[in-house]
Amino acid sequence: MTRPRKKPRREVKRVPRSEAMLPEFDRRACPEGLVTRRQLRERGLSPGGHGPVAVLRCKACTYRPDQACTHPTRAWLYSLDLARPKRTPTLAQELALDRAMAARQTCPKCRRRYYFCLPLRTKGSCDPCSEGYEPSPDTYTAAPAKHLLAA
Repeated sequence: MTRPRKKPRREVKRVPRSEAMLPEFDRRACPEGLVTRRQLRERGLSPGGHGPVAVLRCKACTYRPDQACTHPTRAWLYSLDLARPKRTPTLAQELALDRAMAARQTCPKCRRRYYFCLPLRTKGSCDPCSEGYEPSPDTYTAAPAKHLLAA
């Protein structure tokens, strides 16, 4: 009878904490003024073109204070002093985005604009056109009026 093979152990890359490029902080021990990207987004801010200033260590690395965190669950910390308000798009940018989405959501056969993107590369049309059934009215928007001028 053969013995089952053992999986080779994965080598752990140990980096001393003093050689890390950015300062590292454990969870719940982060100083004031440093937040994650998600916390910036909740406050309506963006990093403002600046990179991270520190690393937030993962929960598992809290128990190993002499080692640097090399896990993918770490988070980057950004400074609130360097953060800027999020940019708002102009009307021309919003119009361009709406046109791009309309091209992805409009069926070329029936000219209906759906609330979701259509499989135009694979099918070439919406499901009701390719399958031959009538779509439910809550899946597409009403067609806009052809003539919008007051006169």
